[in-house]
Parts: sequence; structure tokens; C-alpha cells
Amino acid sequence: MSPSPLDAGVPALLLRLDRNPFHHGSLGAVRSLGRAGVEVHAFVEGARSPLVRSRYLWRGHVFRGDACSAAEVERALLRVAGRIGRPAVLIPMDDLGAITAARLAGRLRGRYLLPRGPAAPAERAADKAELAALCGRLGLAHPRTAVPDSAADAVAAVRRLGLPAVAKWSRPWLLPPGGALRSTTVVTGAGQVRRLFACAGRAGSRLLLQRLVPGGRGADWFFHGCFAADGRLLAGGTGRKDLSWPVGAGLTAVGSRLPHPAVARAALRFADHLGYHGVLDLDFRVDAGSGVPYLLDFNPRPGAQFRLFEGPDGLDVVRALHLDLTGRAVPAAPRAPGRGRVFVAENYGLLAALAAGRRWRRGGREVEWAWFAADDPAPFFAMAGGWLRRGPLRARAEDGNANGNRNGDGTTGETGVTEAKDVARCMTW
Repeated sequence: MSPSPLDAGVPALLLRLDRNPFHHGSLGAVRSLGRAGVEVHAFVEGARSPLVRSRYLWRGHVFRGDACSAAEVERALLRVAGRIGRPAVLIPMDDLGAITAARLAGRLRGRYLLPRGPAAPAERAADKAELAALCGRLGLAHPRTAVPDSAADAVAAVRRLGLPAVAKWSRPWLLPPGGALRSTTVVTGAGQVRRLFACAGRAGSRLLLQRLVPGGRGADWFFHGCFAADGRLLAGGTGRKDLSWPVGAGLTAVGSRLPHPAVARAALRFADHLGYHGVLDLDFRVDAGSGVPYLLDFNPRPGAQFRLFEGPDGLDVVRALHLDLTGRAVPAAPRAPGRGRVFVAENYGLLAALAAGRRWRRGGREVEWAWFAADDPAPFFAMAGGWLRRGPLRARAEDGNANGNRNGDGTTGETGVTEAKDVARCMTW
């Protein structure tokens, strides 16, 4: 293997505020950068978090402050910067972390390396209500959307849109902990809509109602990309969601790397309009009748399955971001990605296959496992033990609504040295 082009002298800090111990995207980022020789730090839930078990994590930092308080997050980040002792690449791994980091960028520079550019465009696009308006201005296909002002208005809206319809909270990272409110729900009746609207006061953001785009098997796609300050795509590509958990409206349990030119064109146009610098994750549904890809969601951070897009030289969107922010040249991606890969989140993949009543097929393709790695097996066993102790349904509920969770019970109260891994408590008093 050729030497890593990454600057191993520049550490990285993964910022995740959602307190979800089963976030496999963070583990993928730790492994990607750690294998390249980078000193990787991360915000973690506690000493028993599966992420802490990774041989590639240099140090974990427990944050127990208010994740929605920019001031508390800033104090925590500055405290961690002091521990690291030199500027580090800051990589948010959830929406709240990305938005908070962008807001604080001017105050964090000198301690951290971050993408350039104003925070407002990305924050507006992450708001699902604003995304609908943005797509309208750009002429990008987006589900017809209503933002009701009252319960009666909500019922009238779903009657216009047709049932079943999709209900979303515009800023899901503000949802309260515990999983009582899901970020996205398929609604089938007026009573369900009324009950959801009644929860708006504690959801933290507006309720949106959208037309359900007709899809079916193989209709859900995603785009992951890392963009330079001048708008160039440095790494990334398109993929298909083969199985999701929960079925039909959840995260990618099994996904395939496959080309989709129309999805790629829409993604590039969207990123260009924002003047986006950094890593993003976009979700699409391809209309079963017209074949048109509808942009459903924008996330200003790496998607959990970003390792699906690793190139032959090991380049992925996280490595590309580190190269870009440290001023190093990013190797040109091959014109054709070669044989597709498949991504499997072991804990969700089994549940999704059972619920959907079908198996995923490897088909001779290389598999990127979310948790298991021969050179780093400990996180897989820690995840499996935690998953079985908590129960998959409870773990999924917490995972699905962990954004904005300020009290998440992934924390353990443990600090200090654990199995040769120093976990520093990052208190924000």
C-alpha cells in the first residue's frame, strides 16, 4: 500500500452531539482517518461507548452539557482544543453539530480547521421547510409541501396532498429525547395528523406535510460528496438504499454503490447553488412513474454509510476533507468507480431484511461492514453486547430521535482510563 497522503501531524476531532452510542458513521470516520495515521479524537457518550473500543481512536471526550447551547458547545470545544494542543480538523458527524460548528466557525479558527463560507445557506437548507422553498427556486424536483398553521389547516393540507402523506419536523435535531416523536412519519388519517400537530410545541420546530412520492423497491437513492471551496467535487458518488430500518422511511441498513446520472446532476446543481464547502449527504426518491429524482433531505455532514464510496487508493469524503483543510492536494478520483460495493449495518440490516421479507445479495461485490473489521473487531462486539442489553427496538427508537438528546442514557458516568484508552470528561460548568 502506498504511503498515506494525509498530514498525520494534524489531528482530527469528530463532533457529534446526538449522544447515540450506535452511530456507525462515527466509527467509519475514526477508522478511515486512523488507518491513515491521523490522531483521531471524538466526542463520545461515555467509557462504554463502542466507539471508545476502536484501536484507531486516540482519545474520547465526554460532553454532558446542553447540546443546543452554542455557548456550552464552544466552551467544550475550546477545552478539548487545549488538550489536543495544536489545531485539529473539526468534522461534525450530526446535523446539530454541523450547524453549531458553522455558527461558531469565526470563534474557533486558530484552534480548529473548518470549511470556509457563511453558515446561513447550509443551515437554511438543512431546515426541511426552507429546503422546499429552495428547491422551488432552483427548479429541482421536491415533494409538494404544506406548512400548516393550525390543526384544521393540517387536516385540509393532507386532503389536498392525498393520503398516505409524509409528516416531518422541519428541524429534527431539536426533537426531545426518548423517541416519542419521530423525525419522519407516514400518516394515513386525519386523526393522526391532528395528534402530530398538537405536539408542535415540544417538537422545537414546525410540522411539514408532504406528498408521498410513489416509489417502490430500489427507488431511494443518496449522494455523498466532499466539495472544495471553489465548488469542485473532491470525492463522493451516488448509491441506492436497498434496505432501510424502519422499513420504507428509515436509515440505510443495506446500500449499494451504483451510478445514477440524474441524481448526481441534481446533487451537483444543489451544492453549486449553496456554494457549499465541506461534506454533505443528500437523500432522493426516484418517482416510479416519471423516473425523476426528488430531493428529500439535505444533511451538512457525512452520511453514516460514507465508507461505501471509498476509492481504490482509500480516498473517501472524510479523508478528502482532511486533505482539503490541511492544504494538501486531493488525488483525482477515477472516471469510473469500478465494480460497485455494498454497505451493511449489521444491527439494522438483519432487522430490515426480516421486516421486509427479503434478503440482500452480495453478488460478488466487496462488502463494507459498518461495525466489523478484522483489524479493529472490538467495536463490533461492544455494539453487539450493548444492542442485546438494550433491545433492538429500544435502541432504534433512541437512535432515530437522538438528535437534540441532551440527557441520552448512552452516558455511563465513568471517566479516566479504561482498557488503555484515556477518556477525558469534557464538562461545561
